[in-house]
Amino acid sequence: MILHDYWRSGTSYRTRIALNLKGLAYEAVPVDLRTGDQRSEAYRALNPQGLVPALEIDNDLVLTQSPAILEWLEETHPAPALLPSLAADRAVVRSMAALIGCDVHPLNNLRVLKAVRDLGADQAGVDAWAGRWILDGFAALEVQVQRHGDGWCLGDAPTLADCYLIPQIYSARRFNVDLTAFPRLLAVETQAARHPAFVAAHPDNQPDAD
Repeated sequence: MILHDYWRSGTSYRTRIALNLKGLAYEAVPVDLRTGDQRSEAYRALNPQGLVPALEIDNDLVLTQSPAILEWLEETHPAPALLPSLAADRAVVRSMAALIGCDVHPLNNLRVLKAVRDLGADQAGVDAWAGRWILDGFAALEVQVQRHGDGWCLGDAPTLADCYLIPQIYSARRFNVDLTAFPRLLAVETQAARHPAFVAAHPDNQPDAD
């Protein structure tokens, strides 16, 4: 498998975590979003949307959109499971993941922040914009983790929800968001900092990091 990604992309980060948790080997091919690699003709041939990540399985299959990639990984490589055995628990995990993937992360990704800057925001304004949505989402997620977590977002083992949460915490720190109101989310971060799959996926540990 070939993973086309960018070291600081939250969607790429969550995909790397899932691949590592599954114990799957892959070749990382950096796509530098800052220089426009994602808009190149070659990359658009792989991913017409021009976003990361793209997971190249073989000559006939390229998967895009991290939720679809993570679900495919779960279906094709079911052990270790990133979705719980009970249907209700699976719904809770998907709810947590969607909270971040649909309602928080899209509002602080690179192209949205560029649009915010184009409207006249300075870095403090960008931080305030990103922080507004992160704080709103994290406040709800903190309650869910309090209800369902036991070291991780749900239970005592990492799930898809943790794959989403840890990159969003990384982004929150980039935007100088005060996270002291979220002790349960920070406890998950502490767990992840000790887990080899999460450590290997961290942006600082990617070949294109700078």
